Amino acid sequence: MSIDTNKPAGSPEIHHTHRNVTGGWLRPAVFGASDGLISNFALLSGVAGAHASAHTISVTGIAGLIAGAFSMAAGEWVSVASQTELVRAEIDIEKHELKHNAVEEERELALMYQAKGLDPQLAREVAKQLSVDPEQAWRTHTREELGVDPDDLPSPWVAAASSMAAFATGAFIPLLPFLLGATNLIMAAVMAAVALFSLGAAVSRFTSRSWWFSGLRQLTVGGVAAIVTFGAGAALGTHLS
Repeated sequence: MSIDTNKPAGSPEIHHTHRNVTGGWLRPAVFGASDGLISNFALLSGVAGAHASAHTISVTGIAGLIAGAFSMAAGEWVSVASQTELVRAEIDIEKHELKHNAVEEERELALMYQAKGLDPQLAREVAKQLSVDPEQAWRTHTREELGVDPDDLPSPWVAAASSMAAFATGAFIPLLPFLLGATNLIMAAVMAAVALFSLGAAVSRFTSRSWWFSGLRQLTVGGVAAIVTFGAGAALGTHLS
């Protein structure tokens, strides 16, 4: 067995790795691609159900892609930025309390470790050691009380960019056949179905769900949305024409 000579003495050996679950990009990217596929295909289905021309369907799909991509990016940016601001405001509260009420904060930390299973004496000693360095102290309180890592907060810009790019990619797939000259919904439906199943199957690599379950779940959700909007478009097209 090889020995890592670069590892500091006394460092624990790590026999497994974890995927990054806090980077802030996976959720908006998956949600964006899924929303782009489902919403734009459903939009195209509704317009096609109303017996619109291929040109009208194409223009509608392009407008849906652009509007949806910017809407998703704006929504993600505001959402993640607001959440980050909330966390930082709570961190400021912790810093203030540690500065003006250090004894009580140390006691609070000891009680939290005691609740996790440490005996009272050890919990007090751990809390005392972690409270020596003010920088370490507020980070520890943030992780224990808020359940977040203050050094790994998600970026609103990463979330916005991921969401916009993913939505545009997903929305483009059912639109492509019409841009290439298709006159009905068949090819768009085929491409959307394949993309929905593939997206769900790909997501299973991150969630540990079986690929076929994730794929079928995504396909079912998208299919129901398209069928409902196609029916609504057909009904409205009949009554509004």
